[in-house]
Amino acid sequence: MHSGYKKQLVALVAVMMVVLEVANAMTLCNVTEDGLTACKPSVTPPNPAPPSPECCDAAMGADWKCLCSYRNSFMLPSLGIDPDLALALPNKCNQPSPGEC
Repeated sequence: MHSGYKKQLVALVAVMMVVLEVANAMTLCNVTEDGLTACKPSVTPPNPAPPSPECCDAAMGADWKCLCSYRNSFMLPSLGIDPDLALALPNKCNQPSPGEC
């Protein structure tokens, strides 16, 4: 097996394990399944809705540094989340900015 292929396969398996762990636990960066559900309309293109109070509560407890680590991966888009829309939630919820990612 070609070593480049092995590396790609290992990376794919690692990503799939993370996706499965998130799907099983349904928490991502301190955001519960309920929080993800509440925020889904606000982080899904093309016409995101304003965040609901439940979404803003979830955003308040989110680990933004953790979410920033997923900004350039396919993890958030695979869950139907636009990373830029997600990172705009604190501002839309009148919360402190998570800083630069």
